[in-house]
Amino acid sequence: MATFLYRLGRGAFRRRFLVALAWVALFVAAGFGAATASAPSAGSFSIPGTEAQRAFDLLEERFPEMSADGATARIVIKAPEGAKVTDPAVKTQVEKIVSDLRNGPGKDQIASVADPYQAQAVSNDGSVAYISAKYKVSGMELTDDTREALKDAGSAVQGSATQVEIGGDALMAAPETGSSEAIGIAVAAVVLVITFGSLVAAGLPLLTALVGVGIGVSSITALANVLDLGNTTGTLAMMIGLAVGIDYALFIVSRYRTELADGRERDEAAGRAVGTAGSAVVFAGLTVVIALVGLAVVNIPMLTKMGVAAAGTVVIAVFVALTLVPAALGIFGRKVLPAGQRSKLLGGGRAKPAGHEDKPNAGTRWARFVLRRPVMVLLAGVIGLGAVAIPVAKLEMGLPDDGAKGVATTERKAYDLLSEGFGPGFNGPLMVVVDGDKKLADETHRKLAGLDGIAKAPDGNPMVLPPQPNKAGNASIITVIPADRPSSAGTEELVHEIRETAGAGGKVMVSGQTAINIDFSQKMNDALLPYLALVVGLAFLLLMVVFRSVLVPLKAALGFLLSVVAALGAVVAVYQWGWLGSLFGVSQPGPIMSMMPIFMVGVVFGLAMDYEVFLVTRMREAYVHGERPGQAVVTGFQYSARVVTAAAVIMIAVFAGFIGMDDQMVKMIGFGLAIAVLFDAFVVRMAIVPAVLALLGHRAWWLPKWLDRALPNVDVEGEGLRKHLESAEAPAGKQGPDADRELVNA
Repeated sequence: MATFLYRLGRGAFRRRFLVALAWVALFVAAGFGAATASAPSAGSFSIPGTEAQRAFDLLEERFPEMSADGATARIVIKAPEGAKVTDPAVKTQVEKIVSDLRNGPGKDQIASVADPYQAQAVSNDGSVAYISAKYKVSGMELTDDTREALKDAGSAVQGSATQVEIGGDALMAAPETGSSEAIGIAVAAVVLVITFGSLVAAGLPLLTALVGVGIGVSSITALANVLDLGNTTGTLAMMIGLAVGIDYALFIVSRYRTELADGRERDEAAGRAVGTAGSAVVFAGLTVVIALVGLAVVNIPMLTKMGVAAAGTVVIAVFVALTLVPAALGIFGRKVLPAGQRSKLLGGGRAKPAGHEDKPNAGTRWARFVLRRPVMVLLAGVIGLGAVAIPVAKLEMGLPDDGAKGVATTERKAYDLLSEGFGPGFNGPLMVVVDGDKKLADETHRKLAGLDGIAKAPDGNPMVLPPQPNKAGNASIITVIPADRPSSAGTEELVHEIRETAGAGGKVMVSGQTAINIDFSQKMNDALLPYLALVVGLAFLLLMVVFRSVLVPLKAALGFLLSVVAALGAVVAVYQWGWLGSLFGVSQPGPIMSMMPIFMVGVVFGLAMDYEVFLVTRMREAYVHGERPGQAVVTGFQYSARVVTAAAVIMIAVFAGFIGMDDQMVKMIGFGLAIAVLFDAFVVRMAIVPAVLALLGHRAWWLPKWLDRALPNVDVEGEGLRKHLESAEAPAGKQGPDADRELVNA
């Protein structure tokens, strides 16, 4: 493989303008396709195989007028101090809001608006009332006019003491991530300038990464409606594509500069950079693709589409690194070198090879420290991460609702007002769907009324509303108000108890947003271990091929598990327990988002294996070329530690930028990914990995002879390439000062 990639990189360098033109043409074509395609719809969301989904499907079939998948909104009105919502002045304001919603902008998307006085949606003390609005389409499909009309619903009471707040999924919109991405790119630019000492070398990875992401995301947008990808699929693709695109280009450029500093001509340096670092890029990309495509194991179509789309963007990033990056290196010429090296070459001297400075660099000094005290470093790393992971034992998972939003948001205020006026369970009513006639519905109603965990009406009766039959009389809906808030353990127990007590052989099912959240969390829990086994198992086999070792891939997998568990522990401590909550903007501690563990496993595993491959392949290369195990570790850090550190800092900055957003779910994802990369890059890869390799010595690279014969030799360390170049040694160009002067004049 190294020989093939060497030829590919050298060919792209020599035909730089043709290659660059081809990528620009792809970029323009993808952009044109995205610009001319119709705006992507919200896409469908389903949880196959769950009771809540079966109930949802039955509702669409038997109650088509309900728009079961349509968005809902609750406009909550609180009367001024000492007044009631039934007072004439307040009632006039409420009726004005109802009229504005029914007849204002976006009325074509509204299915129904319930008058609170007719729907008995007034609290017992008369202080709070709510207007229920039902839409024909999902929250993501609402037009801007419709959403703005909803947000302006309280304008009728401006200047009065009446309080109006709005909750529900009708306000839901795709998170605005532009500012976070801009912060990440800005930090990446600063880190790259510091790393390379050249504005051109720093800008090149950013430029090529943006080209790759632009092609990937534009292609997703162009195909979104054809493949039912939805309008949020590109978010993960953009985040991962930008991350790996910068990383992969960073490693190619770094190796290219090392080859130049060793005195090689530019086309030869580009070929060797792609042949060696490019091999690591290919296998690092494969591990990320495995992790993302493996999301199909969860059997939730939305996650599968997101994973496949993001994997496609990663594949594009790999091809960009192998072709566009060497072409760009040829176009920019000597400008990728630091000014000091260019000056030295202009004077007819020779640049000092990277890693051979007058004094050992920080990576070399750290590696030597670890080699002197491997046991201490190993124990410190493992015990430290183990301590951070302790909160995982108390992990509670669910999906965040409006109660998890910031206290200053209108959704949170509406949530609190409803809890105050009607009880905490009112924010998460359960929808019991009866697939049968009136007799079965009445029998189910009696059973439900006898269960614990249901809120009580002022008269002491459980809040189990009478059955509402459909027009055909062959199905009914019974609404149950839990005694506790939607995300509580008590509400989850109530859902399970209803299913056990009133299931009626599958004829009685529980749905509603609360039940959907519970089923979604359970499905994610059930899929975690199979997904983990698939991803880690396939990656283990792949890394065995790359490193020709059994223990190195095993160490890589165990180290990854340690960093992910520690990161989850930190997430639990901050977002579930509320530790340092004010620092990270946690207004309401609660259950951890149910997709968080699988999401972290998929994303962090790919990035962790990137760092593992880039760091350890350089060690493997040194070991194969004759260095002793300890010296090979030092060599790996000498050449790769600075670049791996830069890549990790960039990723941490990109992910940490999301912590400042308003959406609690996005905050949690940003924090979890940032802390996971921090743990994996700086504790596992930079401390535990060299300590373990130091203790194992030659045994780290042991591989049974039968397995060595069975595994394909991909030559990621470039030994085959070196022999090929030596055997084909010909007048491949000048070396020494003459070549250096040609490099400067190019």
